[in-house]
Parts: sequence; structure tokens; C-alpha cells
Amino acid sequence: MNGDAHNGVVPALPPRVPRMPHGRFAPWLGRTVLRLGGWRVEGELPDIPKAVVIAAPHSSNWDGFWGIAAKLALGIRLSILGKHTLFRIPLLAPLLRWQGVIPVNRAAPQGVVEQAVAAMRAREVIWYAMAPEGTRRQVAQWKPGFWRIAHAAQVPVVVAAFDYPRRRIVLGPAFATSGDMAADIAGIQRWYAPFRGRHHDVMQPG
Repeated sequence: MNGDAHNGVVPALPPRVPRMPHGRFAPWLGRTVLRLGGWRVEGELPDIPKAVVIAAPHSSNWDGFWGIAAKLALGIRLSILGKHTLFRIPLLAPLLRWQGVIPVNRAAPQGVVEQAVAAMRAREVIWYAMAPEGTRRQVAQWKPGFWRIAHAAQVPVVVAAFDYPRRRIVLGPAFATSGDMAADIAGIQRWYAPFRGRHHDVMQPG
């Protein structure tokens, strides 16, 4: 467990959640940034080895700043997709792998979703993270890629919300997917209803 959970800034990290192989400096830096900004991370992470993690509402460049600070403070390893050509750079490739970046070829016959699913199936422990809105602008509907990846890989969707009025990142439950994509996404969006982004909130289903 995370020995710094008692500090009130971040919760404990469950044992089966992927974690970064670093020492004390990065978590200390993340907690310090959150403290200085008056931010904290609330809620609990589910103790599961595989998940698709989504963060919303994504309405500002500051989301990335506070999100990275929270990631460092928690010590969690979150994987994202990156262009496969970046892995051809000798000095950059080891750093990308260490950070959990998954190489994808957007020109490959199998699409990005299929490559992400294959990467999740090939690993015993992986949390894949993405912003379902796909942009900082408010959108009428989310991009369904996160649901397609979770459903095909048979892993749950773990939710995290930016709540700017109260300066917190809220960790929510793990949502299991069903065969009804629209209903699943609508249910997840309703979970986001109480939280407020910097410039806009999550559009709610009609």
C-alpha cells in the first residue's frame, strides 16, 4: 500500500494496480505540487490488474498538469498510445517503455483499437488511460474508443473526474461493459454529473 496515504493528499494504491518503478522523489514532487495548488485526490482505486481509465471533463491544459501531479503522487503507472516511429529513436524508446507508452501504427491494417486491445491482452498488469472527449472543447458525445477497447479486452472502465470548484480529482468505481455501448456510456456520463471542469462539464445524456 502507499505509505503516504495518511497525508490527506492522495489515497492508498492497492497492491494489484500497476505502479511506477521509481523511488521517493517523484511521489514527493507530485504531492508537493498538489499541496501547493490546494488540490487533492479523493476516492479509492479498485484493486484490479487491468482497466481502461478515463478522465473527464477535459476542458483545459491545466487538466494535464494536475493529472500528471496526481499520477506522480499516487505512483501509478498509466499506459497511453504513442506513434510507433518514436520507438525507433534509441534514447527515447526506453523512456517511453518505462512510462508505459504503447506503440501503435495508425497505418496498419488492424486499427488503433485492435492494437490497443492486443497490447492489453499481452500484459498481465496494465491500466490504459485516455480522455473520452478527445479534445478540450465541449462535445455533444464522447469518442467510443475507450468503450470498444474495454469491451473487447474484457476489462472494466475506471473513472476519474476533475472537479475545479473544490480543487480535487475524484476517483470513481469500475464500470463493467455490457453489449449496449450507448447505455454504458450514458451511465458513465451520469456519474460525472456532480463534477465541474475548468471551462465546461461533461455533457449529460438526454
